[in-house]
Amino acid sequence: MNRYRNNWTQPPSWPLRTLLIIVGIFLTIGCASQPGASVRTIYEAGLNTVRVEQDPDSTSNSHPATLTPAEVGTLLRGVRASEHRNIVHRLLFGQADPTRAFRKEEIAVLAAPLSTALSLAEPTERVYFNLSHATDQGDQETTTGWISIKGSILNLTISGVHLRHGPGPDISKYERQLPNIPETSASYDVLFEPEEFLAKSSSARFWAPDQREELQIRYQEALAALTVQPSQERDGKNLPPKP
Repeated sequence: MNRYRNNWTQPPSWPLRTLLIIVGIFLTIGCASQPGASVRTIYEAGLNTVRVEQDPDSTSNSHPATLTPAEVGTLLRGVRASEHRNIVHRLLFGQADPTRAFRKEEIAVLAAPLSTALSLAEPTERVYFNLSHATDQGDQETTTGWISIKGSILNLTISGVHLRHGPGPDISKYERQLPNIPETSASYDVLFEPEEFLAKSSSARFWAPDQREELQIRYQEALAALTVQPSQERDGKNLPPKP
């Protein structure tokens, strides 16, 4: 009798197992239904990269957008960067002289891939680029940013302009050294010339872990007023030259 009484007092385990199986199925379906963040690489040579990725700030970009490599190069040539100086520094030494944020050889690398990336991007995406090369001193110099278009405005965000880093560790050696700490880059200001085509500029210097300068350029008006120089295209294809 005791054996039968114990069996009646134990609740059946199959409802709990069934419930767990049902919950697991719903969780699997929910995870599968959520599309992953797609990243599409358009150009990659060494550390130079152009890719299309999800834009966390917008779902209504005017993408795909049509800009020729020559037009992209013309807009990049108008971007200037200069050392950021506080009021005391400006009183003592004046404003820093602006220089091109994108050198001629850098524009030759970026123009065609950026043109292609903008033509393939969707309204929820933006274009990321990274330029990197070794200097004569052995440092690594990088320029990084994002481009997107919304209506008549081209948004250009730059998180580093010719930022210099120390070389990384040589992992092939048995006695490995600790990696060199990247040099702290001085704060910089970014603008677009002619400034009459700059709709807005903003900075995340004080709130973001990394400085980010954003330019909102009325690119259609700028292209109509500026002389668009022919780009270096080969065989009619938007193929970037090797860096």
